[in-house]
Amino acid sequence: MKQLREGMESILSADAHKKAHKQLHVSITNVKTLKNCLISSFPTREDLITVLLASSFVPFYAGIKAVEYRGETWIDGGLTNRLPILSTGRTMTVSPFSGKLDICPQDKSQSNLYVTIAKQDFILSIANFVRLSQALFPPGQTTMESLYHKGFNDAVTFLQNKGYFE
Repeated sequence: MKQLREGMESILSADAHKKAHKQLHVSITNVKTLKNCLISSFPTREDLITVLLASSFVPFYAGIKAVEYRGETWIDGGLTNRLPILSTGRTMTVSPFSGKLDICPQDKSQSNLYVTIAKQDFILSIANFVRLSQALFPPGQTTMESLYHKGFNDAVTFLQNKGYFE
């Protein structure tokens, strides 16, 4: 978490919280109530960084002490709601796991069996188990670059299919 904070502090501009205000919606889970909350208002840059840290905190994997924000403790929102949908407009759903989403890997599963975890449908496939392993234990730079390009291509394919560009 310390490295993540340092990385955010080094790349986020001084006015990042203003740019993110009402444009970025970050999902976090309250430790006490286990209720999911979407935060889109960031009064300060530190608020933005703290909320992003909370959204990245997976208990035990990231540490033992959850992130404190506004007097309460918070963890990754994906643990309670992997696909928060905004009440207005259209929410594009994106995931590194194959499933029923707008932008995601398109696995050819022989079983087409799905499992729902935290409001997201995942296809049961070996490829998704590999992705989970890579999410918890990131591979080397070459593999990470390949995954980046695959995700980029998934996004381009979606946008082309929807007619946003050719």
